[in-house]
Amino acid sequence: MSLSERVLVIPAAEFDRLGRFQGFSADADRYLNALLIPGLASFRPRHEVEDDPSLKQIIPYVIFRSDGLIFTYVRGKSGGESRLRRLRSLGVGGHVAEADADGRGTVEAYEMALRRELDEEVDVKSSGAIHRLGLINDDSNPVGLVHLGVVHLYDLDRPDVTPREDALAEPEFLKMADLPALRDQFETWSRICIDALAG
Repeated sequence: MSLSERVLVIPAAEFDRLGRFQGFSADADRYLNALLIPGLASFRPRHEVEDDPSLKQIIPYVIFRSDGLIFTYVRGKSGGESRLRRLRSLGVGGHVAEADADGRGTVEAYEMALRRELDEEVDVKSSGAIHRLGLINDDSNPVGLVHLGVVHLYDLDRPDVTPREDALAEPEFLKMADLPALRDQFETWSRICIDALAG
């Protein structure tokens, strides 16, 4: 995704009005149904919003799980967010582009963009079911300050996921039970998810 591409954002003031939180919230539907509506959600050039805390970029963040195993990878050199490189991650996803969402800032358009983003990044060779788990907000660092993560859990019948991009390096499925001990190797959002899944 280029910095000139237009990405989905919502006003941080509206997020505040609904109740800003730090960390994980399982109340995703309440937030998204209030935020992803025409006239509120909009698309802006990515280069204009990367350092603008008055806007929150909406980021799908999909975790693959299969029989107690969780898909993980290391963010490679070609990843879009240079500030996260070489950190381990659980989440696959990225910005919601205007083209992917047909220019609409609705929950339905978001879901459509999520599927396209997943198809772009990984080859999922197993059947499974995906559901929305919650939201991540982390205002403790410059990356988190301008993003709002929508966490989805994709439960697979078999652990069979192959990256399509070299931004997802060293892919492997790890035991969920082992992740808390490896927590310090992960980016902040993944740490928040590890805590939420372990809890």
